[in-house]
Amino acid sequence: MVQTALILGASGRFGRHTASAFRASGWRVRVFDRGAGDLRGAMDGADVVVNGLNPPDYTTWKHALPKIHRRVIDAARGLDLTIILPGNVYVFGADTPAPWSARSPHRAKNPLGQLRIDMEAAYRASGTRTILLRAGDFLDTEPSGNWFDRIITKPLCKGRIDYPGPTNVPHAWAYLPDLARAAVGLAMMRETLPTFADIPFAGYTLTGAEMAAHLGAKQGRPVRPARMAWWPLTIAAPFWPMLRGLQEMRYLWDVPHSLDDAALRAHLPGFEPTPVAHALMAAAALVDRHGPSPVGSAA
Repeated sequence: MVQTALILGASGRFGRHTASAFRASGWRVRVFDRGAGDLRGAMDGADVVVNGLNPPDYTTWKHALPKIHRRVIDAARGLDLTIILPGNVYVFGADTPAPWSARSPHRAKNPLGQLRIDMEAAYRASGTRTILLRAGDFLDTEPSGNWFDRIITKPLCKGRIDYPGPTNVPHAWAYLPDLARAAVGLAMMRETLPTFADIPFAGYTLTGAEMAAHLGAKQGRPVRPARMAWWPLTIAAPFWPMLRGLQEMRYLWDVPHSLDDAALRAHLPGFEPTPVAHALMAAAALVDRHGPSPVGSAA
């Protein structure tokens, strides 16, 4: 029997890749038309709902984020389906010991982290089967205005990357095609998972220096990791409100962190990630193109 996945936010990063991955696995994929407005009706007959909806940028999170997810939770109430939700690392805060797992306390005290804590708590309390697939920063295969393609690898042609933090601090990354494959694998076994399954996706844990070394080895020439200057963003913040959100989350570049993938390996023991150098080069091929949205517009 063919199963059906409904994709919310199919033009976004997570939605776009999960739609492709579900199709490749033989699922029937439906895309929600926000203009139609009938989310409950769109969910009718769906086995899995991938919630890739996200406010356009940090400036709208306070008001838009709770509304988006409350609407999804309300529409799914009482239906026999599973929601797949992309999680991030904002909930942990700077003083949560790494590696971060489903057992790690949510200690974030900043506004953006608090919003994500409240959002996850709402899904947990809803009683609807939910798979929260938690990942670090995204590596995309199309220009999407994220840190990697918009900032870090922009000077790659000059033999340099501009890294937003100390180049010796480990940071969590997720290659989106791999994250989407994991989402499909978990969807296939959803009925064996807890009602609210918090599953970290380790992806790659890299320092800036390690990232530069991988890129240099693939290109056959040295790539130097340089520390990005934050002062231009600090100066521009009063005139560009979204930059305040980037400043708020800056600590993630200074705090060493990684994600514990023990749960993912237990559920998907045969899962093989893309080799890190291949993923970095696939994403780095975008550096000569311009993304449609500013850095930090989606988590």
